[in-house]
Amino acid sequence: MTLRVESMQGSILSLENLIHASSHALVIGVGGGGDVVGALASARFLEFCGLKFTLGGLSWERYVYDPVPGPRSFDEIEEIKPIHQRVGWANAGTRTHDGVYFAESRMAEFLGKDVLLVDINGGTRGVVDGLEAALQKIHADLLVGVDVGGDSLARGGEKGLRSPLADSVMLAAYAELEERGVRTLWGVFGYGSDGELTTDEIEEALSAVAKAGGFLGAWSLTPKVVAEMERVIKRVNTEASAIPVECALGAWGEKNIRYDERTVRLTPLAALTFFLSPTAVLNSVSRPGRAVARSASLEEANDALHSLGLKTELDLERERYRSNAGNP
Repeated sequence: MTLRVESMQGSILSLENLIHASSHALVIGVGGGGDVVGALASARFLEFCGLKFTLGGLSWERYVYDPVPGPRSFDEIEEIKPIHQRVGWANAGTRTHDGVYFAESRMAEFLGKDVLLVDINGGTRGVVDGLEAALQKIHADLLVGVDVGGDSLARGGEKGLRSPLADSVMLAAYAELEERGVRTLWGVFGYGSDGELTTDEIEEALSAVAKAGGFLGAWSLTPKVVAEMERVIKRVNTEASAIPVECALGAWGEKNIRYDERTVRLTPLAALTFFLSPTAVLNSVSRPGRAVARSASLEEANDALHSLGLKTELDLERERYRSNAGNP
């Protein structure tokens, strides 16, 4: 499938055309945890282009911060203001019943305004319904997803792939919303900064998306945005979103992350965000995204990835939880 023409405008589907046709962007970090920091970088770019933005992320913290496996549903969360069963507002006090604050809570404190929180326990169907409700509620006319590291570009056979579930569910939801006529962008920020896909794998996938007509443009961190992100990183836990900041300041070579379990390449290209059509990503490269496209629950999506031979971040968290709790 090749995406060449934006039907509403009758013009070439391109980053500047999508931005110029919009006034308010909902920008969501799609991988959970610190992805909301990477989402802020894209939000500031859109603000520079004249758009208002609302920031968001997932109710799923990394295991080192929240030992309970998987994303948290809203009945497990305090100080959440629901818009929909799967989407609500987080403030500086939003936390789980056992006292775990979300990256979005810290971001809300930093920005001085609420941040949207998305629960993906309803699978792709739940995300689609929730985001539609959120877009209508806040009168946003551009939906942007930001994947920090590039996992969403995985075909499914990459040796380093460790967390395909959240990205796949969100990508499939964004692609469906794009097909429904929602003005949509998919951003890949950090160019391998989570240590899962290699830069060669990311470049090959970007090439495939470009052949499908889905490469819409790119933008780099600026010194002003880098300075703000340095302040954010001091308050919001993240490793992957911090790598591009280091690279924008001249870091080069290799660095170990995730308690030295993964190695990332430090390159100026990590400061870029590549903006893509989610439908083109889904159809041209993402076998995991296509597998979860009809899921109505997270378990259904997880099982769909198992059918591809993939182990997910949810599986890993459950294994660690059972091991630490001494459960069978």
